[in-house]
Amino acid sequence: MNQSVNPFLRAEPQNMTAYPIAKAGWPFIGASAFTTFVFALSGLTYFAIAGLLVTFFICYFFRDPDRMTPNQPDAVISPADGRVVFTGVVKENPFIDGPCLKIGIFMNIFNVHVNRIPFSGQIKDIRYFPGKFYNAGKEEASTVNEHNAVILETSKQQTICFVQVAGLIARRIICFIQKEDAAICGQRFGLICFGSRVDVYLPADTTLNVVKGDKVKAGSTIIGHLA
Repeated sequence: MNQSVNPFLRAEPQNMTAYPIAKAGWPFIGASAFTTFVFALSGLTYFAIAGLLVTFFICYFFRDPDRMTPNQPDAVISPADGRVVFTGVVKENPFIDGPCLKIGIFMNIFNVHVNRIPFSGQIKDIRYFPGKFYNAGKEEASTVNEHNAVILETSKQQTICFVQVAGLIARRIICFIQKEDAAICGQRFGLICFGSRVDVYLPADTTLNVVKGDKVKAGSTIIGHLA
């Protein structure tokens, strides 16, 4: 009997909590909650209320929802939640030799900030660059801001790169994959704290599936198809 192929897959096991939070967020949540508790014990009611609101917002910021990833062998999936701020072929870039299709995704402070692998393959290199903290929505932020580039090779020996870029508020890039790791499309690989950007560099003959201004979701939205 023929069975239809599942159109979606989970890259990782489903969370068992009702409101999953990224591990990197717990120190921030703990510090804010403790400060709020001290304010409350001291009778500083307004400060305690403000602290409680800040604690709730930090919990919201570090939310880490499960995502179902489209099961399409040639599909490149968005590595970040946010808004597409750039699409186009660039003649050169600091990460991959030759022309590439570049897609820039800006994350504001209200977006989920957990980043996910856009395509299955092997991590060939990870390059960290210290830099400035300009508005991540501007195109020059791609190269002058602090950023962390992950270079991946697919099973067809195609090279893609996805770059975590710090923004005006973001001051901490977190990446928990390593060189030579086998990566699965949709798998979590890091996050950027408090507003930022992720750029994706794909082979120039990739078919683009988004336009500037589109809203995308990490692990769910198809942003292109490899040739």
